[in-house]
Amino acid sequence: MKKSPAPERGGGFNSLGFDKPPAETRVVVAMSGGVDSSVVAALLKDQGYDVIGVTLQLYDHGAAVHRKGACCAGQDIQDARLVAARLDIPHYVLDYEEQFREKVIDPFAQSYATGETPIPCVSCNSEIKFADLFETAQDLGADALATGHYVSSKLDSAGHRALYRAADATRDQSYFLFATTKAQLELLRFPLGDLPKTEVRALARQFGLLVADKADSQDICFVPTGKYSDLIERLSPGAAAPGDIVHVDGRVLGRHSGVIHYTIGQRRGLGLGATAAAAGEPLFVIRLDAAQARVVVGPRRALATRLVRLRSLNWIGPGALDDLDSEGRELFVQVRSSRPPVPGYLYVGDGQTLVEFASDEDAVSPGQACVFYESDQPQARVLGGGFISSTEPACPAATKISRPAHLEDLPL
Repeated sequence: MKKSPAPERGGGFNSLGFDKPPAETRVVVAMSGGVDSSVVAALLKDQGYDVIGVTLQLYDHGAAVHRKGACCAGQDIQDARLVAARLDIPHYVLDYEEQFREKVIDPFAQSYATGETPIPCVSCNSEIKFADLFETAQDLGADALATGHYVSSKLDSAGHRALYRAADATRDQSYFLFATTKAQLELLRFPLGDLPKTEVRALARQFGLLVADKADSQDICFVPTGKYSDLIERLSPGAAAPGDIVHVDGRVLGRHSGVIHYTIGQRRGLGLGATAAAAGEPLFVIRLDAAQARVVVGPRRALATRLVRLRSLNWIGPGALDDLDSEGRELFVQVRSSRPPVPGYLYVGDGQTLVEFASDEDAVSPGQACVFYESDQPQARVLGGGFISSTEPACPAATKISRPAHLEDLPL
């Protein structure tokens, strides 16, 4: 038996919260060609909504990886077409390659070349899907834009639409959606937020969708080989400048062929051989100094981070960011998609945004997202977040970095 999204609290006539029958509610579904977005389109069509499928042509896969014959992007588009035909819904393929290159790929390459660990999926959602595609959906007269993300959009106690973690914490994708604005949330819908992946695949089979057993994508879509350095070198010539591998105590231990080949927390593949063995303890990448072409390494304890500075802050919690207590707000923060949220404190003021972890976090890198939640439980509300611009170590002496003066009195 097919399962449809449950009606929302205070949602009116239909399950998406609009005060009119489904047949009079137009929904644009962002169809990637995968099983999740295909099931969203099938569920909404089954409920009687006026569904339009839209697929974005974002990149030439062959050009992205510099390899002739690569056709995965084309296959995804074809799969979306076939699903739309199966459901008997209108389907459009829109060429967004120029926007994607300008807003996602180029910034990714530039950020990576400076020693950061960028997250292009966040930019794709905020700058392409929930911006350019959002406008396209409105041009098509849509009441809502629906996607296959595992996250929920629901009304909060004040009647405003808010973002919440998925019911299945193992599938939750809210980390990649923190940059969504309050205005966008009013028209965004995520029908899979309360469903486990196993049920989504079962629904795909019930609907007779050819993508029911299609594998989930694992890598960044425009770098399917996982070799980011190849793309960076091609888009940012000179980014692979060689330099020194330096211990946190100042000793030069060896040479490297470019900081783009290293990530914070990396242990293997440092190319130090006997030099690393002579250190007496495992060495990890502690910091990437792209300006001076240096890879800084040290013991594991030097990876511990207690404080991060954020840029591009976005607040989607209750009230306004200006309402936050100057003494700091206790909340939960997540700094990697593969890690659970942990307790922390948010400080906003004096032209900067700071987050202090209640306990040390390892391998935190500039460029990563720091996302805020009300709790660490499934279906917790997403409060916003920002991108990490710099980090402060838990043991300043180990890396010769001191804490900001105005936080000297905060407990370590």
